[in-house]
Amino acid sequence: MIHPMLVRLLALLSAFAPVLLTAQTPECVMVMEAYSGKILIATNSSVKRPVASLTKMATAIVAVDWATATASDLSQFVITAPQTVALVGGPNPMSLQPGDSLTLRDALYSALLGSDNHAALTIADNIGRQLLAKRGKNGDPVAAFVAEMNKLTKLIGMTQTRFVNPHGLERPGAQGYSTAADMARLSVFAMRRNAINFIVRQKDRQISVTGATGMRGYRIRNLHELIGEEGILGIKTGTTAAAGPCLATCMDRQPLVRTRPDGSKGATPRRLIVVVLNSPDRFGRSRKLLQQGWAIYDDWLAAGAPVKDPQREILDLPKAN
Repeated sequence: MIHPMLVRLLALLSAFAPVLLTAQTPECVMVMEAYSGKILIATNSSVKRPVASLTKMATAIVAVDWATATASDLSQFVITAPQTVALVGGPNPMSLQPGDSLTLRDALYSALLGSDNHAALTIADNIGRQLLAKRGKNGDPVAAFVAEMNKLTKLIGMTQTRFVNPHGLERPGAQGYSTAADMARLSVFAMRRNAINFIVRQKDRQISVTGATGMRGYRIRNLHELIGEEGILGIKTGTTAAAGPCLATCMDRQPLVRTRPDGSKGATPRRLIVVVLNSPDRFGRSRKLLQQGWAIYDDWLAAGAPVKDPQREILDLPKAN
C-alpha cells in the first residue's frame, strides 16, 4: 500500500510538472494554417515548457504596438542601453554597452534576427519607462514592459503562457513558460504586424549604434536557416539549456484562386505556421513538417474544408486587427 504522504507528494510533483519540464522532455510540435486556424499536426502541443528566445516575438509586438500608438517612426525612435544591460547573458552582437544609443528599428533587427538579449532588454527598459511616465507611475520599467507582454497573452488567448522577461533567458526564482500551441498563436499575431513581417524575412541587415567613441556599424545575420527557401518568411529561433532548440517558422503560398458557383473568382490566402520546441534538428524537422502540413492542408481544402469538432481541429486565433 502506498503511504498517503507519498501520494500527496506525487500529486504535488504532477501539479508542477508542466512548468518544470526541461530539454530532456519530448519534442513539442504545432503545425497550423494561419487564416483558417486549421490544426494540421500536433504533438505535445499543450505541454508547458520554456521557449527561450521565441519570447522575443512578444517583445517585438509590444514594441511595435507602442510605436504605432505613439505615432513614432521606428527608424527615428532612439533608445538607450540601460546600466542593467551589462548583466544580461548570451551573445552581444552589437557589443552593446550602457549608454549606447540606437533606433528602435535597429534594436528590433538585432533582437529578432540575431536573437540579441541585450537589444531585447534595451527595448523593454526604454518603452517601459515611457509606459510608466504616461501613467504617472514609478517602478521597474522592464517589469512594466513584461506586464504588457502578459496582457498580450490574455488578449490573444495564450492561456498557457507566462513571460518573466523580454528575452527568454531562464533566471533563478522566475520561470517563464509557454506551449507549442500558444507560440503558434503568437506567431500568427506577430506576422500580422507589417514591421515584424518585413524584419524577420531579411537574411541580414546593416545596423548602427552610437557610443562614447562615436557611431559603429554591424551586420546582423538572420539565425533562421530556412530564410531564402521558397515561401519562407522566417520568424524566430531560440535555444537555452532548459528549452532546448526551438523554432517558429512562417511560410506562404500564393493564394488559391477558385471559381465560385456564380462564376466569380475567389482567392483563398494560404499561410503555414510551424512551431517546434526542444527539437534537436529544428531546421530539418521544420522543413519536413512544412511539407507534411501543406499536403494535409491541400487534401483538407480539396475535401471542402470539413470541420467535425472545432475545439480539436481549429486553433482559436485572435481576430485580425
